[in-house]
Amino acid sequence: QVQLVESGGGLVQAGGSLKLSCAASGRTLNSYTVTWFRQAPGKEREFVATILRDNPMTYYADPVKDRFTISRDIAKNTAFLQMNSLKPEDTAVYYCATKVSRDELDIAAKYDHWGQGTHVTVSS
Repeated sequence: QVQLVESGGGLVQAGGSLKLSCAASGRTLNSYTVTWFRQAPGKEREFVATILRDNPMTYYADPVKDRFTISRDIAKNTAFLQMNSLKPEDTAVYYCATKVSRDELDIAAKYDHWGQGTHVTVSS
């Protein structure tokens, strides 16, 4: 079983950048599909970006495409989400999650392991 801990959130002005980290322990992160979700107040949890198990392929939600980059450092057993050109609508709690399969990437209920989340607030 893998344990996940997110960090790197904070308060940033619109147009700024943040880099979130998702540190894993217990299992090798490369053995899992790793996905970032986010949940804004009063809204459902939504898919942000994913990197596939044993595969460098990545996928992004349309609102973050060309602004966010997901990556994985195998040596550090950590996944990252580089967020550039941040907008107020990016304000949310960001979670990383893992599962073994490579399908149904945008469905939160299909993920087995979750971190506790990290808050991102983008001011206008």
